Amino acid sequence: MKYGFMKVAAAVPFVKVADCDYNIERIDRMVHEADAKGVEIMTFPELSITGYSCGDLFYQPFLQEKAKDALCKLVELTANTSVMVIVGMPLRVEDKLFNSAVVFQQGNILGAIPKTYLPNYREFQEARWFSPAHTLQYSTISIGAHSVPIGRNLIFKCGTVGVGIEICEDMWTPFTPGTRLCLYGAEVIFNLSSSNENAGKHSYLRSLISGLSSQGICAYVYASSGYGESSTDIVFTGKAFIAEAGEIVEEMNRFEHRERMIISDIDVSRLQTERLINSSFKAAVTFHTHDEKFNQLPFKLRSRQESLPMTRRVDRNPFMPENTDHKERSREMINIQVCGLMQRLIHMKAEKAVIGISGGLDSALAFIVCAEAFDRLGLPRENIIAVTMPGFGTSDRTYRNAHSLIKSVGATLKEIDITDACLHHFEAIGHDPSVHDITYENTQARERTQLLMDLANMHNAPVIGTGDLSELALGWVTFNGDHMSMYAVNAGIAKTTVKILVEYVAHSGWLDSEASSTLLDIVRTPISPELKPVDNEGAISQKTEDVVGPYELHDFFIYHFLYNEYKPSKIYYLAGVAFEGVYTKAEIKKWMLVFFRRFFSQQYKRNCMPDGPKVSCVTLSPRGAWRMASDANSALWLDEIEKFETE
Repeated sequence: MKYGFMKVAAAVPFVKVADCDYNIERIDRMVHEADAKGVEIMTFPELSITGYSCGDLFYQPFLQEKAKDALCKLVELTANTSVMVIVGMPLRVEDKLFNSAVVFQQGNILGAIPKTYLPNYREFQEARWFSPAHTLQYSTISIGAHSVPIGRNLIFKCGTVGVGIEICEDMWTPFTPGTRLCLYGAEVIFNLSSSNENAGKHSYLRSLISGLSSQGICAYVYASSGYGESSTDIVFTGKAFIAEAGEIVEEMNRFEHRERMIISDIDVSRLQTERLINSSFKAAVTFHTHDEKFNQLPFKLRSRQESLPMTRRVDRNPFMPENTDHKERSREMINIQVCGLMQRLIHMKAEKAVIGISGGLDSALAFIVCAEAFDRLGLPRENIIAVTMPGFGTSDRTYRNAHSLIKSVGATLKEIDITDACLHHFEAIGHDPSVHDITYENTQARERTQLLMDLANMHNAPVIGTGDLSELALGWVTFNGDHMSMYAVNAGIAKTTVKILVEYVAHSGWLDSEASSTLLDIVRTPISPELKPVDNEGAISQKTEDVVGPYELHDFFIYHFLYNEYKPSKIYYLAGVAFEGVYTKAEIKKWMLVFFRRFFSQQYKRNCMPDGPKVSCVTLSPRGAWRMASDANSALWLDEIEKFETE
């Protein structure tokens, strides 16, 4: 469980109906394969010892005994592995037959769980052979030489980690056994299933598993019967999913005639933290967990070695993951920004807006949002007062792009050169303009903000802020300069995502070809506040990422620190996985120190930041999801980072 991850697997072996010896041979092979890959818990499909489609053969005492013998042999064969294994089989107890999951590890059978709900409709007839879990009276049974706890109220525990099990139909009910198990402390639910193929059923099943993992704030590991089951009336091809908190993290390909297994790393610590934060989940626990007793059975997790590779993909950009539809996500994010701005304009009874356009990414996105909001409100785009304010550091490239974008969108262009005003200011405060220090830089930022605010007064219009989430996290804003606005439309969007959104608009056909070409050039322009003089060729000399570090790293830190609440060592480990071959461990450590120093020291700016919409899962608004004292100490975080090994 190093870094809070647990490696799990869902396996679909070949089976032969009623051939228990063949079936455990296939299961044994897959257990040893999983063990070699570092898997800690794995599940097989429902009734995998006998096959699901035995029909009335389930009544045969001979098959029942052979299934027990086969299980005991399988337990012995896998005793040299560390994997906790879950298989399905019929168990005869009290002259009843139960469709059961059996759990074993390192030569010991840990427990058995009967199926709670038996489907007896359409193509399913399980009540013909099996009894439901609530009819069970015994709490222990004998399986060979093993005395085994049995019941529906079993949770398997290793330290703080809880594992629960349900079987197929259990998950299709209004209040699932898995949901009960989550409320009583299980973070990971395994489901042994036999779900046949029906056209259209798979997408519904996928959404159901995703929903259950979200509802229970849990991981959900699902394995369903595959090839070898009878195709007399229905077809089984093997399905498996691994989900976590509403996200399908791994999925098995269907219709491949072979044995298959999917493996992924479950982030148990993230689930535990989310349950700690989520007040509704805690309220449900209090409401439901007062009238039942659960038997907690110990199991072991292998000691996770750092050298063991991650099976699960770690996205470099968690705000815009690889497996999402980037076009759909981009469209959704821009719509949230637009709707937020529309509501603010309606409330203020404002028919105009003022925005500073620098020729950079952030102002380009905010400007696009303004134009779309005005279109939807039926207001002319010329009512957007788009202001360029060239100064000491304005490059020829950004100057041209700012003018081109404003003209092609159809806003009202206003240019105000701030050079003379800043020189007068330097003279008034006694600052040498040849000294390009923080005073030199911030004077320009505050002069621009003053101009925008005064224009806002003149036109009875709000100033639309352009700064983004990443800049706020790093404090890369001038206090009472670009820090201020009447509505900050980009405040909930990370810098790497701003780039993706601007590029999306450029390719969407929403603007004419000239504007789209300008946006693509803005995307390619180095990120800069342009507060220091340009070089001899009129090009940008001040590049933000040279000073504060790569935004793709900082956005990675922001997401995992603020949303997942990870400790520094875990973020460092995951960054090493995600950015392997891109940044060295030393570089990740260096910029991680910069991030945490700046994040803690710059909270005072965020505690008085203007309104702005939450767009992604992270917001730094002091009225939203992040509240922090301005003088909170970063020592604990920095001390841990300083100890990281970089070799």
